Amino acid sequence: MRVGVLTGGGDCPGLNAVIRGIVRKGVQEYGYEFTGFRDGWRGPLDDDTVRLDIPAVRGILPRGGTILGSSRTNPLKAEDGVRRIRVTLAAHGVDALIVIGGEDTLGVAARLYDEFGVPCVGVPKTIDNDLSATDYTFGFDTAVGIATEAIDRLHTTAESHMRVLVCEVMGRHAGWIALHSGLAGGANVILIPERRFDVEQVCAWVTSRFKASYAPIVVVAEGAMPKDGDLVLKDGTLDSFGHVRLSGVGEWLAKEIERRTGKEARTTVLGHVQRGGTPSAFDRWLATRFGLHAIDAVRDGDFGKMVALRGTDIVRVPIAEATAQLKTVRPELYEEVSVFFG
Repeated sequence: MRVGVLTGGGDCPGLNAVIRGIVRKGVQEYGYEFTGFRDGWRGPLDDDTVRLDIPAVRGILPRGGTILGSSRTNPLKAEDGVRRIRVTLAAHGVDALIVIGGEDTLGVAARLYDEFGVPCVGVPKTIDNDLSATDYTFGFDTAVGIATEAIDRLHTTAESHMRVLVCEVMGRHAGWIALHSGLAGGANVILIPERRFDVEQVCAWVTSRFKASYAPIVVVAEGAMPKDGDLVLKDGTLDSFGHVRLSGVGEWLAKEIERRTGKEARTTVLGHVQRGGTPSAFDRWLATRFGLHAIDAVRDGDFGKMVALRGTDIVRVPIAEATAQLKTVRPELYEEVSVFFG
């Protein structure tokens, strides 16, 4: 059997660990051969491939990013996209495709399997941790660790100058990174996409913090919105999945805080720093296990499924079910941490 592998969407720490797990077990235990597709769905669209064998995956476990490259290509919007993918898979003798990605990449895999019969197995990847059906996605733990370290560092400079520091983290629709890193880093305000925020209330928390002779740290997810406003956009362009480019809410909020409170405010936007670098031990562990179980699903012919973490067990769930809706922060979880606001 020959198995195809691709990594799509935004890069994140742990992708190489998945590829390594798939190839090592697939070659050593099942005698499979592997073809890697470059740059997500662009690879099978344009017949851009690379050979994957044990030497190719040696030493990649601690490396961030992906040796296969990634992109936000949507083959379902490409001219004759499904036929081109079928032709590429047939030309390389690919019997099954392992798709490593988030909501959009796996959504394509679900449709290719359900509507066109392309044998796919999914692996959940996103630093946002917003895929339903799995307790955690790999990449999230690393992103939270990076954001937490940044917040720790911001505390000392904020105290030195007695100014407000706003830290903008990733999170388009879900505030998991903001919630976890904000709580772990001792932030005084945490703002998430799931709940619109009142700027006056934020300013009141900031003022309260100064009254206690401490400088406040505000952590805001890029998709957070004020009650009387809309998303703050980098620009109006859309990617092939219809997503706008976010970033800017942190800068906007800092200006509002400074204008309304008279306190100096500065912004730090972590951006792609959260995606880069070596994966944490947990993400290496989870990504490797996902890879091992994904190749088992291929062996079993259990296509149209995604591997998922439930507790400490790896299970299989329908890809369509896993991408049907996002996993967002529940109101009660947000209420738990609000005791530290102000």
